Amino acid sequence: EVRCIRDTIIAQFTSSNSLFSMLQSRTIRRGLFVDPSRDNFRTMTNLYSSMSPAADSVNLSTQTHGAVFNLEYSPDGSVLTVACEQTEVLLFDPISSKHIKTLVEAHEDCVNNIRFLDNRLFATCSDDTTIALWDLRKLNSKVCSLHGHASWVKNIEYDTNTRLLVTSGFDGNVITWDTNRFTEDGCPHKKFFHTRYLMRMRLTPDCSKMLISTSSGYLLILHDLDLTQSLEVGSYRMLRARRTPLSSDGSASASRSSGAPRQGNDSSKIHPHREGLSPRNSLEVLTPEIPGERDRGNCITSLQLHPKGWAALIRCSSNMDDQEWTCVYEFQDGSPTRPPVSPRCSLRLTHYIEEANVGRGYIKELCFSPDGRLICSPYGYGVRLLSFDENCMELTDCLPVQTSCLREVRSIYSHSDVVLTTKFSPTHCQLASGCLSGRVALYQPRF
Repeated sequence: EVRCIRDTIIAQFTSSNSLFSMLQSRTIRRGLFVDPSRDNFRTMTNLYSSMSPAADSVNLSTQTHGAVFNLEYSPDGSVLTVACEQTEVLLFDPISSKHIKTLVEAHEDCVNNIRFLDNRLFATCSDDTTIALWDLRKLNSKVCSLHGHASWVKNIEYDTNTRLLVTSGFDGNVITWDTNRFTEDGCPHKKFFHTRYLMRMRLTPDCSKMLISTSSGYLLILHDLDLTQSLEVGSYRMLRARRTPLSSDGSASASRSSGAPRQGNDSSKIHPHREGLSPRNSLEVLTPEIPGERDRGNCITSLQLHPKGWAALIRCSSNMDDQEWTCVYEFQDGSPTRPPVSPRCSLRLTHYIEEANVGRGYIKELCFSPDGRLICSPYGYGVRLLSFDENCMELTDCLPVQTSCLREVRSIYSHSDVVLTTKFSPTHCQLASGCLSGRVALYQPRF
């Protein structure tokens, strides 16, 4: 019997050709997400802590594509796409590191972000104010170009339920595009939301919330999201958060004063029934708490969400000095049945770590691992793997009572310039990073 089990495991490992695939096949699947079994986390921790630059990392150091601004894997992990400063998009096989295709002049300006809609269709956005749709089966030309933004388009999201593409740009607009009805000339679109100083926009995995970060330090959350409703800009009269002091148990205190700044988060929830709107898309505006930065202005440059929707991950820099922070905020579910005087903030700071603010002025894109246990953060000329505790536990299994520091699992220095973006493979135990000089590095466990 033991021999039979051993032969089964060996056969499974051989067919998948990787230990990561074997472990993934043993996981418990719930909905769209993969929850690693409790007996797998130590193995995965050992794998990630042994990550090292792969010997056959892709070498993109040419004079044509410039800095690497974004990396994105296809959902099946078979293609790695690279968004470049000088109008190009590069495609590679991440397993063999072989070059597949270069989309020369994919745009007329910097390519900022790439998002896969499925295993073959993906979208790119650019400082040329356009979004382009591409098909992996026919890369000689775009499927179509989308026009609607008035300034640089910075990121793309996709609602798999409605098949709406969602984009945001420095014009302050969030625009939805109906990909159910796209043609060679584009597809129907409408302005969904507008705010000043917009930096990044993200959808939670279940598309029930939209988060928007701003260069002024505010974080906007649209709850009970309905992307089919356009929100009139004038409908929200209060886009400036007010200070809400939090008590020790996290609830909002009823007492308020207009004097010195308070501890905790700035929070102001705008309830739609008070504004004459539908019950959907209620807006919350808050100023996330930053360690040691309560009285200083901060720019939230990078925004990511936990793959299971449990937390928000931000990278922010101080407007007054060289400090830069990575912070994790737990979503606090449950809203009051009626609006209190001072509504509770939906986010609670649980973990943080100070970053090396090398390459000041450049946005550094961090990311979660597919299982949500690890964070990869650009760190100077390398990357840092961070966890919530020393055992790389799930966030829900190690939520601290007091805000605690993220744990460093491993630091890897493999670039000769500032790292700007990182990405985990969704299917393999692999990590990619891109830097200012245009090099992409791949990392894999070293046995």
